[in-house]
Amino acid sequence: MGGLDYTILTVYLALLVAIGFWAKRRQKNVEDYYVAGRRLGPLTIACLWIAAWIGGAAVVGTSARVYEYGVTGVWYVIAQATGCVLFGLFVAARIKTLGDRHRHLTYPDFIEQHYDSRTRIVATATTVLAFTAYSAGQLAAAAAILQVMVGWDYEFALLVAGAIVILYTSIGGYLAVTYTDWIQVALLLFGVVVVGIPVAISAAGGWGDLRAALPDTYYDLGAQGWDRIAALVVSMVLAFFVGMDSFSRCFAARDAAAARNGALLAAVLILPLAVAAVWLGLAAAVLYPDHAAVGSSVLATFVMDSFPPGLKGLMLIAVLSAIMSTADICILTSSANYTRDIHQRFIQPDLPEREMLRLGMIASVVVGGLSMLLAWKMRDIIDILQLGFTINAAGLFLPTVAALYGNRVPASAAFWSIGASLVTVIAWRIAADAGAGGVFAIDPLWPGLAVSAVLLAALTLAQRPRVAGASA
Repeated sequence: MGGLDYTILTVYLALLVAIGFWAKRRQKNVEDYYVAGRRLGPLTIACLWIAAWIGGAAVVGTSARVYEYGVTGVWYVIAQATGCVLFGLFVAARIKTLGDRHRHLTYPDFIEQHYDSRTRIVATATTVLAFTAYSAGQLAAAAAILQVMVGWDYEFALLVAGAIVILYTSIGGYLAVTYTDWIQVALLLFGVVVVGIPVAISAAGGWGDLRAALPDTYYDLGAQGWDRIAALVVSMVLAFFVGMDSFSRCFAARDAAAARNGALLAAVLILPLAVAAVWLGLAAAVLYPDHAAVGSSVLATFVMDSFPPGLKGLMLIAVLSAIMSTADICILTSSANYTRDIHQRFIQPDLPEREMLRLGMIASVVVGGLSMLLAWKMRDIIDILQLGFTINAAGLFLPTVAALYGNRVPASAAFWSIGASLVTVIAWRIAADAGAGGVFAIDPLWPGLAVSAVLLAALTLAQRPRVAGASA
């Protein structure tokens, strides 16, 4: 990278920090910090969806998977678009309506409204674990990019990327996330689609050239195994319905229509990014046939070798935009879990609003630090993220849907369903990582969902009288 590229990178990082301080000055209360004052329109909601879900895995991870396996690597992004459509069509407007009625700030607020305080606790624990993993996956992706493109070692790159995201997120809250995400989505679309695809065509040829240069297996959508694809797609789509960030976006919308239309618009904007990620991965497969020498850093290597000065810096900040815009909302989500769902709810109910804001900033710093530690220990981006999706989706999906569309499930059934599923997923993953084999070769999503479904149904049937709830 040349001097122009470093200048672009420095200006971009400084801008993010400046936005954080500017957003802090516009905060008036806790609702500004955690849900942007409940006044965002559909385009802004769409940008928040894109920024949150099209992160390190969608750009860096998908390109690396396509490079290794072929077009089958696009399933990650297909699952994201599917999740946006289904969430927008079936639940976004209802979540917004219920959130405004009961002044919810977090997903566990919603859970307690329909069940009880102990169900809130286990839902909070699940969400914290999942979103810490999401944050870690994004920071690992940012570090991998900086490691190759700037030449820093992984640990230092992780420290820089993490510090920048933690700083502007903890200071500016959801307003800072909103303002930075506008910029980051624009940079992502321009850098990856408008610049990335033409450069890839120039370096590796058009679609016909790619088809001729690569074996037919590269164009098999099921090449990575349909069992693995099914677990990935199902866990991701279900995670849309139970992700606290999904609920936060609905709470932040100005009305039910904005919540619904923002999710649907995001699905449309995801499609060109999917095309770009696949094209970049295939072009890299043509240019770098030695997979062992390049590995998961293929996108950064491709940019360094094929992009001219200036465009290297632009592409770097486009990819970093995708990564950081996902990490920031994940950190803020876990911060809200502690501040609102643990401290204010169970430790200090009369916490003054100013103190709650200060505590939220501290919590964001702590969550960011834990995410950096996990990213340092686990460096496989998609593996980290799929762990988060599985933890979040397996136990929370069925109780959440039951709460949205009725009140026949008793609180005890929801509590044991979520708790047992969480324990099952974690224990299953530990056993699989330890090389247990056999039944533990099955993705932990399936036993986690099965435990959740069986307990939810059995305990509900055991308490047949209709449960009085507040869900109207």
